Amino acid sequence: MSNILITGATGNIGFEVIRFLTKIDSSNKIVAGVRNIEKAKNIFKNYPDLKFTHFDFEDFDTFDKALNGIDKVFLLRPPHISDIGKYFKPLILKIKEKNITKIVFLSVQGAEKSKVIPHSKIERLIIEYGLDFIFLRPSYFMQNLTTTLNADIQTKRVIILPAGKAKFNWIDIENIGEVGAILLHRFSEYKNQAIEITGLENENFEKVTELINNSIGSPIEYKNVNPFRFYRIKKREGVVKGMIIVMILLHFLPRFQKEPKISDFYEQLTGKKPTNLKNLLNEKRNNLRNKSLRNPVE
Repeated sequence: MSNILITGATGNIGFEVIRFLTKIDSSNKIVAGVRNIEKAKNIFKNYPDLKFTHFDFEDFDTFDKALNGIDKVFLLRPPHISDIGKYFKPLILKIKEKNITKIVFLSVQGAEKSKVIPHSKIERLIIEYGLDFIFLRPSYFMQNLTTTLNADIQTKRVIILPAGKAKFNWIDIENIGEVGAILLHRFSEYKNQAIEITGLENENFEKVTELINNSIGSPIEYKNVNPFRFYRIKKREGVVKGMIIVMILLHFLPRFQKEPKISDFYEQLTGKKPTNLKNLLNEKRNNLRNKSLRNPVE
């Protein structure tokens, strides 16, 4: 039996990891690391065996207690945190101090090629401190369309990004969560490996916009902007600086990189095909429909 701490437990990926872990092996003790335990208990009301601990990436005082008795950690980076030295170095040091050597880190496809992105810096910290790891490197989340990018889609009917015509590989977060759970359960088989997980399609945002418009009644458009204009738009909207910079890096740098490689790891691990993008867009079409026509693009 292992005691497994899931960071970011109430987020999309963390929730899916917990959901699939509970299906794999009930002998594991799963601990959800959350900022608000009462809120989390309501989110996970159908998981009576799930344990909770107070954990906040920005509150170093929560690290020690949250890591007591833990054998494995599912680690991710909150979108708004970009200062890795300030927030992640103390956490990795505390993990090492607690003699926890098994980490599954949710990184990103191509992290080894882009040393300026936060995920690459976290990977290097984990290696530097001698921890056993699995770097799970998924491609671009399909659900970004219904989360990070959704405010622009719903209120402006536009996807605004500095992505040009770069192609992204699209992966369902449910597929990521399933793989994350399996890797935590079978850690020794994949120890000290970096594993890419992708979907079936490489598409640019022009094509994805077309696919969305085939699923909904109120069409949207894709607006490519340069990184400086993107920064100004998001800053004016109140998005924190660190998150804007990470969004620029993740959407602008692929313009200068080769088309993403498609991995068959998900199918090898689960015996199933990953989610098809068209199917997910049809499923989520209500989330993409128009709710307001206010705040047009400048």
